[in-house]
Amino acid sequence: MHETERHRVILAAVQARPLATVADLVDITGTSEATIRRDIAALHVQGRLRRVRGGAEAINPPEQGGLMGRPFSVNETINIAQKRAIARAAADLCKDGEPIIINGGTTTYQMVHYLTGRRLSVFTNSFAIAEHLIHNSRNSVVIPGGTVYREQNVILSPFGGVVASHFYAKRMFIGCQGLGAHGLMEADPMVVQSELALINQAEELIVLADSSKFEGRSSLILCGLERISMVITDSGIREADRTMLEKAGVGLTVVDAGKESANQSASVA
Repeated sequence: MHETERHRVILAAVQARPLATVADLVDITGTSEATIRRDIAALHVQGRLRRVRGGAEAINPPEQGGLMGRPFSVNETINIAQKRAIARAAADLCKDGEPIIINGGTTTYQMVHYLTGRRLSVFTNSFAIAEHLIHNSRNSVVIPGGTVYREQNVILSPFGGVVASHFYAKRMFIGCQGLGAHGLMEADPMVVQSELALINQAEELIVLADSSKFEGRSSLILCGLERISMVITDSGIREADRTMLEKAGVGLTVVDAGKESANQSASVA
């Protein structure tokens, strides 16, 4: 991650909670403690945050708290070819007339480009996904009530969702912060609370995760591997991670990101 991107992530994190610790920022950015401390010092000198013992805090904290994790705008540009190839494979699983859930995230967002010609009933907590499908498709779109968190482009409610509890889905498509032997991991407790409610409404849970997510870690486990029906990832997946999923009985689809890049270039030409 480049310095400019790290700084955007750090500033978003300090706006999201009273104190963003060095350890928190190391997890979110995937960089070293020394690098984070240098970044905090630089941003402190620029007057963009306040350096405190063990981390950093916002100069002017917002009234509405944010969510932990990288902003949508930053994540959207990372591993984009892999995300598009994964999203295409996910969209190929959908059949007209089916009810599906698409959880908010930058990989799941890429599905919208392959669903424009479909007629599905889509429940999503992603403001960006809902907006795109409403304006560019004839899919039926259902969204939950709650607060729009601008940095992550999702709609969440601390009180649960009445609409979600009555929406049945054949499949739920979901991204993640990390994926390991303990299961699916997320960065923020409120995101976990929201996703747990949605998971229970779907027959199958399909995880969209580029191969870098197998190295991602968080202290919050959303669900174990036994709840996951399938993982769609790219050819960068390690053999150890393939074996882990196989032993857990999780289906695996591996896509070719290079082929997707060629398709995108051809369509532009």
